[in-house]
Amino acid sequence: MNIAYFLLPKGEIAYLYDDCTFRQGLEKMRNRGYTAIPVITRDGRYVGTVSEGDFLWRILDSGQLQDGCSMRDLEKLEVRDILGSKYPPVRITATMDELLDSAMQQNFVPVIDDLDNLIGIITRRSIMSYLKEEKNFPVHTSHPEELSSLCQTV
Repeated sequence: MNIAYFLLPKGEIAYLYDDCTFRQGLEKMRNRGYTAIPVITRDGRYVGTVSEGDFLWRILDSGQLQDGCSMRDLEKLEVRDILGSKYPPVRITATMDELLDSAMQQNFVPVIDDLDNLIGIITRRSIMSYLKEEKNFPVHTSHPEELSSLCQTV
């Protein structure tokens, strides 16, 4: 099966530019209700994923909580300065096995083209929905190793 079947195109997802400010990044994540979001350069190249934890750890590591740091002070930081979570992307030409390996480790898998440009994401939910609906797959298993072995048949 072609992984493009599961693709949410870049035009339908939220992402951040790496030169967005710390505050802009937090606001976008909060408004969308996301816990992680892809980050790209202005020319569209995928550079990583930033998570709530990345924002929190940056504040804690810098000791800015003790110094009475305000959001205005955080305007000096850019998203590229706090990238920490690495959601490894897959190429659009990836196999289902490669996609499943990535999806088992993260909530969404960034998909890139041959030039490393973000073309969209694939959510773990979309894969699981497909398995449940199209394959009459019993997703209510309590053993993750069963899911892994059954996914190999897709």
